[in-house]
Amino acid sequence: MYKLFIVIGEKTVLDSIAELFPWKQVGFEVTGKYSEASKALPVLKEHPADVLLSDTRMPEMSGFEMVRQVRTFSEMRVVMIGSNTGYSVLREALQLRISDFLLKPLNYNDVLQCFENIRHELDGQLVFREPETGSYYKRIVGKVDDYLRVNYQHATLNKAADLVGISTGYLSRIYKEHKGMRFAEMLTRVRMEKAGQLLLDPGYRNYEIAGMVGYTNPNNFTRAFKAFYRMTPKEYRTGTCKNRNESDNQEVLSGAPEK
Repeated sequence: MYKLFIVIGEKTVLDSIAELFPWKQVGFEVTGKYSEASKALPVLKEHPADVLLSDTRMPEMSGFEMVRQVRTFSEMRVVMIGSNTGYSVLREALQLRISDFLLKPLNYNDVLQCFENIRHELDGQLVFREPETGSYYKRIVGKVDDYLRVNYQHATLNKAADLVGISTGYLSRIYKEHKGMRFAEMLTRVRMEKAGQLLLDPGYRNYEIAGMVGYTNPNNFTRAFKAFYRMTPKEYRTGTCKNRNESDNQEVLSGAPEK
């Protein structure tokens, strides 16, 4: 998740934008929200964000003046919202390296498109921050694999993306390109391999194993198991136990003294 800091003078608008818009679905987490720029600046300097969303008009100081001060310590991306898009406003936005300017009243699709674009730009920057791109990808994939091996029961793509600090879309692309399979396919493989191990223990029933590997519906588990192993859990358990017994008998016979 990328960090988003919001500074808007109107408290009702601030709360609505911060709490009602589905930021996490777009790949952002609101780490701060203030209605006064003078109070926001010290916090923002101490705890920088990836993106600042600010109103142009606020009490005490304008949004542009706040961004001017932000530029003394950070090159974070900035999105401004306002009702005036005259030449002087756009010129100042350009000088302060504003990423985007959204008109009031805010349109949901405009906000969504704006932050999806910024997220893609931030995703792309992650590669250039790493001296060796291959090493960067390898660490991401390895960390996700470790996460799946431990948390297969409740694992999700969103949680994995949070863990490695990138968006779900970017993680999906990296994982598929460098692992050769999708995240969901790897999760299924880990779950099925664990289920195969559990089926060797006659003390567990099928529905119990289903829950232990992350399936709330035993029928879905059976379908996934059959697609993976080309046999039902019952057939797998019966066949495996039979093979083990035959192997044990063979070892006993081979160790018997000749007459």
